[in-house]
Parts: sequence; C-alpha cells; structure tokens
Amino acid sequence: MCVKDDRKQFWLGVRDLLPLGSGVLPFGLIVGATGGSLGMSPEMVLGMSALFFAGSAQLAAYSLIQDNAPFVIIVATAIVVNLRFAIYSATFAPLLGPLPKRYRFTLAYMLSDQTYGLCSMPAQMQKTTPERIWYLAGVTLALYVTWLISVTLGIVLGAGIPAHWSLEFTIPLAFLAMLITTITSRLLFMVAVISGCCAIAFQLLPFNSGFIVAVAAGVLGGLLLPSWLKRKGSHE
Repeated sequence: MCVKDDRKQFWLGVRDLLPLGSGVLPFGLIVGATGGSLGMSPEMVLGMSALFFAGSAQLAAYSLIQDNAPFVIIVATAIVVNLRFAIYSATFAPLLGPLPKRYRFTLAYMLSDQTYGLCSMPAQMQKTTPERIWYLAGVTLALYVTWLISVTLGIVLGAGIPAHWSLEFTIPLAFLAMLITTITSRLLFMVAVISGCCAIAFQLLPFNSGFIVAVAAGVLGGLLLPSWLKRKGSHE
C-alpha cells in the first residue's frame, strides 16, 4: 500500500472518531473536575488519565479513594471494570500479533470502547491488513488526544462546571447504550439481568464491592447458562 493510501485510512479513522467526541467530553470533564475536588494536583490528574486511558475505571478509583478504600480493593475494582478489554483484544489479536512490539503494545494499550465499536464493524473487517492497521491508528490517536483535552478542560474549569448540566448522568447513559447494542441473544439478555439484579441487591456492600459481585455473577451466569439452555431446549 502506498503512503497516500496509508494516510487516507489514518485520516478516515480520525474523521469517524470525531462525532464520538461528544460522548468522551463529559467523561473527561468529570474526571478532571473530580480529581481536582479530591485534592489531586493537575499533573497527577492528567498523568493518571494518560496512564489509565479508561474513564470508568478512573472514576471508580476516585470513588474508592474518597472512601479511603484499601489499595487492593482499588486495584481489583479497576481490573474488573477493564475486563471487557480482554474480550475486545481477542478481535484484534490476529491483526496486531504480527506487528513489531513497539507498535503492537502501543495500539493494544490504546484500545477502548469507541475503538472496538468502530474498528470491528463489518466494513472495516473486510479491509486489507494495512488498511485496518492505519484506520485503527487514526481512531486510537484521535481518541487519546480528545480524552486528554477533555480531562484538561475539566481540570481548568473544575468547580465552575454548572451542577445543572448533570454531566455525570451521561456516563451511565453511554454504558447503557453500549449494553443495549451488545444484547443480541437470549443468553446475553439473561446475563445482563443477572448482573443488574446483583448490582442492585449488593449495592450497599462497602467500597463498591457489590460491583465486583455483580460482575462475578454475570461471568458465572455466562458460563453455566449455555448448558442449561441447551438441556432445556432438548426437553422441549
């Protein structure tokens, strides 16, 4: 593939990511403002955002830090929140595996919900390997820059963000939208119901550990339900 085609795919990825910036911006504003409200320095908040590159895990960590949770609980929660990336990575393993480590690790590190959503679409999966790699690079870099800019804005604006904007409400809405699009079978619906019910039932557990229980219940349901549904179907 010529350099011109490489650039075309790269900028196509940047273009496709930009409309999703409206969903990244509230995340970054909240992360930046919340970090400042917890007494963290701007450098610490921005550095944490650059290293985490995972707004949901960072906000979960903030909440636990505010509650003086043990370090082990904070780390475990961040890992559980980000477990979905292990599933996402399976889609890109054949694509990134042959690349040199410096490129493979960088692109894998920058994997996100938006990246997975755009780069796993059928139209993208049908492209050649170089086209997919350059498109992925454009999406990830654009998202990373958008994320850091939004966090920086949150740090600068801080408490000046009006409360009536209710930016925090956009976070569960974003995840709800992603959840709905992934429920494509009865099994996935049942797993979602199990996790949701457990999250509600155990929400009063200390240090938000009810979230971990809900995730574990969902994983267990995903492992056990297929055989149960198969047996049920054979008896019908």
